[in-house]
Amino acid sequence: MLTVDFSRFPLAPGDRVLDLGCGAGRHAFECYRRGAQVVALDQNGEEIREVAKWFAAMKEAGEAPEGATATAMEGDALNLPFPDESFDVVIISEVMEHIPDDKGVLAEMVRVLKPGGRIAVTVPRYGPEKVCWALSDEYHEVEGGHIRIYKADELLGKMKEAGLKPYGTHHAHALHSPYWWLKCAFGVDNDKALPVRAYHKLLVWDIMKKPMVTRLAEQALNPIVGKSFVAYATKPHLAPLAPAASTGKADAK
Repeated sequence: MLTVDFSRFPLAPGDRVLDLGCGAGRHAFECYRRGAQVVALDQNGEEIREVAKWFAAMKEAGEAPEGATATAMEGDALNLPFPDESFDVVIISEVMEHIPDDKGVLAEMVRVLKPGGRIAVTVPRYGPEKVCWALSDEYHEVEGGHIRIYKADELLGKMKEAGLKPYGTHHAHALHSPYWWLKCAFGVDNDKALPVRAYHKLLVWDIMKKPMVTRLAEQALNPIVGKSFVAYATKPHLAPLAPAASTGKADAK
């Protein structure tokens, strides 16, 4: 289940991609399939080991085209172990809401992104997320949980302050908002509640079968209750320095 829409966020074979806070690796795997040179980074060592296993399995199965590469590594989003301007593309999906110093993370992403490079940022959408917080303290008051809820203008403003130029936004995963509302209402860790189990079956069916009825429903509902807000931006090229103004003295010599 991808949150980034690659029809709006084009990826070329050979692009060097950083999936920052990659989690289980869903976006990193898609970039690898598209022929990118992928680095999946997360602070969770257990998840990184699983991502590395999946990269190896994909290579063995021939799922990635020739020239594509994939590396999984542990790292700190506030101190990325890469030189300046190392990547053509950076993706950070459902991560920034967890990090106190979100401006510091943005600064690091901009640092390692090449001029002209592209970045995709996804966070929980304000409205559906507020409902979750209202229904359950357990949903967000946990170690490593969500510490803020972004309004769209706030996130875009921080991206601009970091030196990025946003060029597009959309919402995603409308069908997942009711699922999390049910989880919050019946208990975040209570997977046995009948409404939660029934809705989970619907989501699994949707993900596996991709039926037209749910695809059309989600497309219609995304602008209203989409669970995620997605923003795309570029890192502008530096403007060339203007030539020094002539005083006329050099011309007279």
